[in-house]
Amino acid sequence: MNLKRNITLLISLLAFTFFACNPSEIQQEDGWRNLFDGESLSGWKAVGGEAPFEVEDGVIIGYAKANTPNTFLITEEEFGDFILELDLKIEDLSSNSGVMARGLYDPEGRNGQGLVYGYQIEADPTDRAWSGGLYDEARRGWLYPLELNPDAKDAFKMGEWNQYRIEAIGNEIKSWINGKEVAYVVDNMDARGFIGLQVHSINKPEDEGNKTYFRNVRIKTEDLDPKSFEGDVFVVNTGLNTLTEYEKENGWKLLFDGQSSTGWKGAYKENFPEEGWHVRDGTLIIEGADGGESTNFGDIVTIEKFKAFDLAFDFKMTEGANSGVKYFVTLSEGNTGSAIGLEYQILDDEKHPDAKMGRDGNRTLASLYDLIRAEKESRFLRPIGEWNKGRVLVTPDNQVTHFLNGKKVLSYTRGSEEYRALVANSKYNIWEDFGEAEEGHILLQDHGDEVHFKNIKIKPLP
Repeated sequence: MNLKRNITLLISLLAFTFFACNPSEIQQEDGWRNLFDGESLSGWKAVGGEAPFEVEDGVIIGYAKANTPNTFLITEEEFGDFILELDLKIEDLSSNSGVMARGLYDPEGRNGQGLVYGYQIEADPTDRAWSGGLYDEARRGWLYPLELNPDAKDAFKMGEWNQYRIEAIGNEIKSWINGKEVAYVVDNMDARGFIGLQVHSINKPEDEGNKTYFRNVRIKTEDLDPKSFEGDVFVVNTGLNTLTEYEKENGWKLLFDGQSSTGWKGAYKENFPEEGWHVRDGTLIIEGADGGESTNFGDIVTIEKFKAFDLAFDFKMTEGANSGVKYFVTLSEGNTGSAIGLEYQILDDEKHPDAKMGRDGNRTLASLYDLIRAEKESRFLRPIGEWNKGRVLVTPDNQVTHFLNGKKVLSYTRGSEEYRALVANSKYNIWEDFGEAEEGHILLQDHGDEVHFKNIKIKPLP
């Protein structure tokens, strides 16, 4: 009898212990831990705005609210390295959302109303389809818009449950939606912070009450087993002249090692210029002079030539500066001044007069110089004195695309009728088959102004 009573007491004690514990604190056998207990918002708090959250049938529901800023339901606990998984569903196109990863909060921000900032993995139900991209909330803006990985735009399903996986390990942040690889960012700005679920601000009162849903929120912080990207995904790397192993395996290489001029020489010269070009603090700098085009220290070009390629580079301008990155430079024209080639324009559009020359703005920043204007949005521009990210993608079928800070700004086809018509109506019409060489050098231009370059990397394409 006593034995039976003791067993009964033991079973009761175990049951009491299990149900007394917060389910969100129960460690699963595989190392995962629930951040949401399915019944309450224990361990979470809402900040930033006044949109309400509630729990219903094991789901966190956020309701859009008019006349209030973005609202975030954030964990009271902060995390460093982690793998996070959750399900997310959006029911209306107005309900932009996202997941803060290593998020931060300034209670004095926005005049004491509180400000959430930091890494956010996007949930974008609109036709833009940038879900899974990385947005730096209330700070730098877009770090990884999905124009860098357009194949992932169809991963998010409107009105359905979407499984998000977010890895934040060391300085690498990667995202998946429904198993599809989306964004890959290398950045060291934040090493620790909270997890946050966003209900975005809305502009129209009629959108009030629309719902965003979250469930199955779980995290793993020890014995992490990161997933490798299997596809060929562009990496936004904000480190200084470094490549990830993933980038190396996918054929990327540095054109500038951050320490020397190895791999470069003066245009129309045998060696690297002795004056004017400097390697300093991991950057390649052309010093300012008189603003003349290649009349002071001269352009520099890669020793190697390239056919189809993916070229990425960071650049920083001084006030009023003019420069450029040219490609398919053959050095065969024998001209004076800057070597001939297709040019990704680098220019202070506000202060340099060249922005108002040419046709319809085709000499402005990120344009195909004197041929096609770059269609830019102001929020994707970095102020003078800050770093911008340029990219030129040339596929084997001669499709060429210019990007600025991750945003596509123009596209054209070398050798097409439209392209040749543009050339015929430009300063390049004196050069036969301008820009149609099978291969050529990459060139950094000396236009007599101080401009800085770093993180110059290229991937030759087959």
